[in-house]
Amino acid sequence: MKCPYCNTPESKVVDSRLNQTGDMTRRRRECIRCEGRFTTYERVEEVMPSVIKKDGRREPYSREKILGWLNKALQKRAVTALQMEQLVAKVEKRIQSYGLKEIPAKNIGLMVMRELHRLDKVAYVRFASVYREFRDVEEFMAELQEPPVSQEDPSLLVFPFAAESDASAEPKA
Repeated sequence: MKCPYCNTPESKVVDSRLNQTGDMTRRRRECIRCEGRFTTYERVEEVMPSVIKKDGRREPYSREKILGWLNKALQKRAVTALQMEQLVAKVEKRIQSYGLKEIPAKNIGLMVMRELHRLDKVAYVRFASVYREFRDVEEFMAELQEPPVSQEDPSLLVFPFAAESDASAEPKA
């Protein structure tokens, strides 16, 4: 870790602490050269599956994209940055629990919608209106009538690539 004062790459760790959730380490460091002290925050890098877009393209998972969506949906709402981070962490843990190498973007969107529904109903409606690409007021009103589908059961998720391989795996009579 480079010193922010003199740009020396060598520093020693003076103190380390885990945050409350245990997913980030705060390290207090001291530069060996100028003796300046600075703090670094380290997060364990977890391998996330690739995201399958609507058009079939694959791209790396991006936490920043989800936070960007949430920022727009939660604009001028009484939701803290910590609550947004917790929402994203919850979605990421669920994604990882499936143990897949790829996951459709649609599933990630549904997970975010479900968590938003619990956190802030107005933000949920904002997110859903963009995510679901409503064509008319009736579709929008129908969305408001029903809460998002629960995803506790992985069989409720849509994995088109799995459905294709399941169909081809059936014996032909």
